[in-house]
Amino acid sequence: MDDRNKYIRFDWAAKRLLRNKANFGVLEGFLTVLLGKEIHIIDILESESNQQNEEDKFNRVDIKAKDSEDEIIIVEIQITRELYYLERILYGVAKAITEHIELGHLYSEVKKVYSISILYFDIGKGDDYLYHGQNTFTGVHTGDLLQVTMKEKGAIVRRLPSEIFPEYFLIRVNEFNKVAVTPLEEWVEYLKSGHISPDTQAPGLKEARQKLVYYNMDVAEREAYDRHIDAIMIQNDVLGTAKLEGLVEGKAEGLAEGRAEGLVEGRAEGLVEGKIEVARSLKQMGLPVETIMKSTGLSIEEIDKL
Repeated sequence: MDDRNKYIRFDWAAKRLLRNKANFGVLEGFLTVLLGKEIHIIDILESESNQQNEEDKFNRVDIKAKDSEDEIIIVEIQITRELYYLERILYGVAKAITEHIELGHLYSEVKKVYSISILYFDIGKGDDYLYHGQNTFTGVHTGDLLQVTMKEKGAIVRRLPSEIFPEYFLIRVNEFNKVAVTPLEEWVEYLKSGHISPDTQAPGLKEARQKLVYYNMDVAEREAYDRHIDAIMIQNDVLGTAKLEGLVEGKAEGLAEGRAEGLVEGRAEGLVEGKIEVARSLKQMGLPVETIMKSTGLSIEEIDKL
């Protein structure tokens, strides 16, 4: 790839650049392609991960935005596996709903929430790279979708629960192995490889080619970005090796003992050793202890011993 066409990874851009109103077009384009409707971001809202200093969460990046229809959109990027990820995104949606309705206000003011997860790990078995889930109420015997009837401003309004309840999108980036043809495929290709076609017409990607160029950053930003990429590569390499070694050792022990426990124990031990190696590498790179704790789940005492 020509260095002049080297683009910043989306997770870094989301953390540093896309919260700038001048760059909303990139994020709006991505959301428009994914959600299938035109999105205009009014504001980027504060969330627990909207940090921009050395104490940032290493594994995840949150964008919480409000669109022109007053709906809330949460974008999370997860680099490595998290055991209770589905529970966490459920909690994030619930928190967003409660944060944006004041005590004493009518339930009609509850905001519709879209939860979008960009995942760089294998969350489970499935053949697609994009999954979508939402709440619907289906007739057990008839199969029809329930429409809720309500009176609003003197008129009878019928709404589907899917127009009110949250929607969840899981993008399994590493499972994308196609030639990018559609705008959505072009976006997922960029999320996976950082590649953007020079002649792209996908909403947001044309803006990204102008605003997310690596060499548009100053020297300090480029150095910070390079450290971020190095840390991700080290972490993924160590965890991948630990997973493989744990699997092999577990199988060997399981076969030797004739018990399945060996496989389970081997996997667990491999993952623990992987976390320790990740922590040791990040510590050698000079990352703050708080960042290492958030990246690995190890305690400050365990990290101090390394």
